[in-house]
Amino acid sequence: MTEGVAISISDVSLNYPLNNKGIGLLREILTGRVKKESTRLFRALEKISLDVKKGEVVGLMGANGSGKSTLLRVIAGIYAPDEGSVKVRGRVTLLAGIGTGFQYDLTGRENILLTGSIYGYSKKEISNMEEEIIEFSGVREFIDQPIRTYSAGMRARLGFAIVSNLEPDILLLDEVMSVGDTDFRQKSRNKIEQLIKGDATVVIVSHSKSIIKSMCDRVFAIDDGKIITDGSIDTALEYYESIGK
Repeated sequence: MTEGVAISISDVSLNYPLNNKGIGLLREILTGRVKKESTRLFRALEKISLDVKKGEVVGLMGANGSGKSTLLRVIAGIYAPDEGSVKVRGRVTLLAGIGTGFQYDLTGRENILLTGSIYGYSKKEISNMEEEIIEFSGVREFIDQPIRTYSAGMRARLGFAIVSNLEPDILLLDEVMSVGDTDFRQKSRNKIEQLIKGDATVVIVSHSKSIIKSMCDRVFAIDDGKIITDGSIDTALEYYESIGK
């Protein structure tokens, strides 16, 4: 892996199940309980190669189903590629969707502890971060209530607050920068900028042209599981607009 590179993706291809069982079948495939030869598959990613430098902010844009979120999950190690390789240098955290990974019967505070432990932090380390996470999220009044009582926006704010305050080396964000009110969106951008100044590497999946233009060093349009553009922000935006999202 080249010095100064945080993420190295080389000729990565991934097949995805195509039938009515959805995520249940995918879980069986990934755990080896179903043989891919007996399952209808489609090519979710096709020969993707990309290096992301340490401290760089890279954006991924494309229509729904284009493969951009799948690529994030491959980088995070959730999906193993069928072909090619992915190498990362440093601690990787992924924030995808609203409240992904939360245990809904646990309180917000308990979910802070659980999420931090999943990422390898000790109880003491998480305790030291807890106050800042609660303050940033803006859900202090409800922090000792079960997550199932939270609104979608509250879950999203708490999820972002936890992951961003873990100070990852590599932060992967999947459509989470536009959640919450105007003030929280600005806080989120400021937090990302703070992480970048601390040498964090960030990969953002977003449909927001303003986020892409203001935060990213390079942007790639993805279509049909392939990287289409060369990293130019303007070129990626033009392609994205041409396909009508």
